[in-house]
Amino acid sequence: MLEIAPSLLAADWLNLRGSIVLAEEAGADWLHVDVMDGHFVPNLSMGPDVARAVVQASHLPVEVHLMVEEPERHLESFLATKPRAISVHAESSHHLHLLVQHIKAAGCQAGIALNPATPWESILPLMPDLDYVLVMTVNPGFGGQPFISSMLPKIASLRQYLQASEQNLPIWVDGGVGLGNVSQLKEAGASVLVTGSAFFKAEDKREFIRQMKAASH
Repeated sequence: MLEIAPSLLAADWLNLRGSIVLAEEAGADWLHVDVMDGHFVPNLSMGPDVARAVVQASHLPVEVHLMVEEPERHLESFLATKPRAISVHAESSHHLHLLVQHIKAAGCQAGIALNPATPWESILPLMPDLDYVLVMTVNPGFGGQPFISSMLPKIASLRQYLQASEQNLPIWVDGGVGLGNVSQLKEAGASVLVTGSAFFKAEDKREFIRQMKAASH
């Protein structure tokens, strides 16, 4: 069954604890923290203090998605917040292998995120060292963007490769995810769906997650 990870970028920032509780009570599997630096992407968002507060406030595992240039400059401060997983972008550093090793050495799951224009084959040498791959289905930097449906073949191709090579890596998908595309994403081979606006705008959040998981059977 698919796992669901509400993105706190779309949460009520005046009541972040309340948004976390809503995600927990609705049956979410993860919390997703988007970190933007205003350089790698044009927007700014949460830093390590917010990430630490989220980790401490929730019993759910937290995944930190670093949309930042030179993530090696910031990695230690986010590892110190004790998330379950951290993803860095393939496009953001010349030292991806070193970053992955650093994350794993800290006892954290390590993922690589891929922008829409980046082929998954570009991280082929790193696959044995990864705990997951995060496929962006919007261009990173802003919430509420429409899903890029042409990313479905990319997800399917990655899943086919992983199955053929007997690697059981989860594929996370982030961007424009909701009830309208959950079945397609499941069929393509997604494992964890990051959903921001669709989740937090849903009137009945428990029912939203129930329907997302039901559609994935």
